[in-house]
Amino acid sequence: MKASAQDQTPPANKPSMDQTSRITIEVSGGEKSMPIENASVYIKYVEERKLKRDKTVELNVKTNREGTAHVPDAPMGRALVQVIADGWKTYGRWYDVTDPKQTIKIHLDRPPKWY
Repeated sequence: MKASAQDQTPPANKPSMDQTSRITIEVSGGEKSMPIENASVYIKYVEERKLKRDKTVELNVKTNREGTAHVPDAPMGRALVQVIADGWKTYGRWYDVTDPKQTIKIHLDRPPKWY
C-alpha cells in the first residue's frame, strides 16, 4: 500500500531564519539614561537565496514614551539595528537574534558641538 502525501508527517522545523521572535528595543540617552521618545528604529535582515540575489527585509518602528519599541514578527538570525532620533547621534550595529523574546538596550550620545 502506497502512502499518499497527506499521510506523511511534516518535516521538522528548519533552523533560525524560518523561526520568528519578538524583539524589544530600549533606547535611552544622555548621562542620566533618560528614555528617548519617538526615535526611528530600523531593522534590516538579509535573507539568503540559492538561485537569486539575497533579499533584504526592512522593518521600521518608533519608540514610545518609555523609549521602547517592539518588533513582533522578527526573523531569527543576524540583524542590523539602526536608531535615528532628533538631537542625538545616529546608532547602528549588527546583532544576533537568538532568543525568541530578546531585549536590546541601546544608549545614544549627544553629538559634539561645532563652533
